[in-house]
Amino acid sequence: MTKNLLEIQALRKRYGSVEVLKGVDCTMQQGEVISIIGSSGSGKTTMLRCINMLEDFQGGRILIDGEPIGYEERNGVRVRKSEKEIARQRALTGMAFQQFNLFPHMTAASNVMLGLIKVKKMARDEARSVAEKWLDRVGLGQRADHYPGQLSGGQQQRVAIARAIAMNPRLMLFDEVTSALDPELVGEVLQVIKDLAADGMSMLLVTHEMRFAFEVSSRVIFMNQGVIGEEGDPKVMFLKPQTERLAEFLKTSSFA
Repeated sequence: MTKNLLEIQALRKRYGSVEVLKGVDCTMQQGEVISIIGSSGSGKTTMLRCINMLEDFQGGRILIDGEPIGYEERNGVRVRKSEKEIARQRALTGMAFQQFNLFPHMTAASNVMLGLIKVKKMARDEARSVAEKWLDRVGLGQRADHYPGQLSGGQQQRVAIARAIAMNPRLMLFDEVTSALDPELVGEVLQVIKDLAADGMSMLLVTHEMRFAFEVSSRVIFMNQGVIGEEGDPKVMFLKPQTERLAEFLKTSSFA
């Protein structure tokens, strides 16, 4: 039996008295592309942020390659791991956000190189070579020495994706990476993600681009009020939804 790349077991997350994730269970295998869809406030982004330990969670477990993320049991008590250990585990995943979060005073190549030098302790020449490879891969080989202010929003987002992938994560997390872009720039970013999926990269995507989710996903998860409302093959879910709630959601979405 193939070992799961990612396992989420009974995940619970609260903000004060509001429970945002109410016992989520999910598994993912190497090479899968899973899109997470659902209305605003359903817990999609929160789930991604818990996987990356950008958010603490109050219950359940997250495992990557069988390794518990963020917390461990000591004498029956749940204890948060050290910041150093959490930083190491965070590097197992790469994350691209709605906002590009590029350093404006650094070139595209320097933005990609930063983590390679600081975290991976890579020599500058080697880091530059890796940065150029990934910038080329996302179609920006000619823009390596441009600053973010000289790039379009779509190009900046592609730099951000190259920066995350250059760190060689086991799993890539994409959080609504096209939502801050002008409509005409969305396609170029989605094409990069499609190409990465075709290469077999393991990806978990929160997206409101329904047609894209339908085309690229090996599986789709529909989040509804903090739980998984439905999951399965995109062709089944989009064309023959099993729940009334998903059918309603698809009617109001961009899937047509």
